[in-house]
Amino acid sequence: MGQLNIGIMGASGRMGRMLIEATLNNPNTALKGAFVRSISSLIGADSGEFIGVNKTGVPLSTITLDGVQALIDFSLPEALDEVLDACLAHKVPLVMGVTGLSDAQEAKLKAASEHIAIVYAGNYSTGVNLSLNLLATTARVLSMDADVEVIEHHHKHKIDAPSGTALMMAKAVADARGQHLPNALVHGRHGAAKRQAGDIGMHAIRGGEIIGEHTVEFIMDGEIIAITHKAQSRATFATGAVRAAEWVVTQPAGLYTMQDVLGLKD
Repeated sequence: MGQLNIGIMGASGRMGRMLIEATLNNPNTALKGAFVRSISSLIGADSGEFIGVNKTGVPLSTITLDGVQALIDFSLPEALDEVLDACLAHKVPLVMGVTGLSDAQEAKLKAASEHIAIVYAGNYSTGVNLSLNLLATTARVLSMDADVEVIEHHHKHKIDAPSGTALMMAKAVADARGQHLPNALVHGRHGAAKRQAGDIGMHAIRGGEIIGEHTVEFIMDGEIIAITHKAQSRATFATGAVRAAEWVVTQPAGLYTMQDVLGLKD
């Protein structure tokens, strides 16, 4: 079997650069497309030279999926319609790494998954996804005996808050305790804000160049359990996304998560 031809949407961003590198470094994958928005001044630049390696012969361009077997998107929510239209037209499986999608956009993603295979995750790190299992187990055992607080740290450039990963973690806890997350989630506290039973507190911290740190605290009378994940390089997210691309091309139409990719679902 030959190499898998991967296209990357959002190729000029922080994660896009890491995805180009991860695709080039994986012996099972080849870079077929490196896509940017039509307003980008980088159109035409060689993707290899752009990230500081040898020429690849693949220029940064607007999205065109001819010859692409899987698309990885780490761009922006505004590009979703363009990405879905292209993937549906060419029947190309999608690895969606964009966070901050609205409910309406998530509904479009779900509708598209009836026709193509899509992996949609707030985080593609193996460690984070293992942490989700630990969180679910802890929440099931402790149930409502623990007060839960989620604290996430990211760099000052991050647009959305809370992070997609923090929401995944909070949902893992809520689902394990039989809660509906929107009803349980409390974003920060100010003024008269006494904790209510079952609240899941959420706190987003932004500053410096922090790649990503997430801690979930289970606070009980007399003891605290804290489950923490710290990302030390964006490469771990990129490697995981490429792994997801290799997996998703073997799947029928449907909406999947990184838990599916890693075989962590019950």
